[in-house]
Amino acid sequence: MAVVNVQIESEDRYLVVVQDGGGRSQHRVTVSPEKVAELGGDASAEELIAASFEFLLEREPKESILSQFELPVISRYFPDYPAEIGRRLSG
Repeated sequence: MAVVNVQIESEDRYLVVVQDGGGRSQHRVTVSPEKVAELGGDASAEELIAASFEFLLEREPKESILSQFELPVISRYFPDYPAEIGRRLSG
């Protein structure tokens, strides 16, 4: 099972480190406060990003996740992302 650690770099930029038995990967994620509210409801940016990485890791290995991206781009690859992440964070 992977461990996801989210660290704030600036107001809308985060460093995500994913660690599992196969090593670790680093990702820089950008998400605006408006997108956090839209996608995550009352969740913090860190909670939204961690849940988003759990979503991604269920679908692909950490090595396949882009090293740098804006969080909303996930829905381009996985159209069910907005609905699924909202469901996860609301319950």
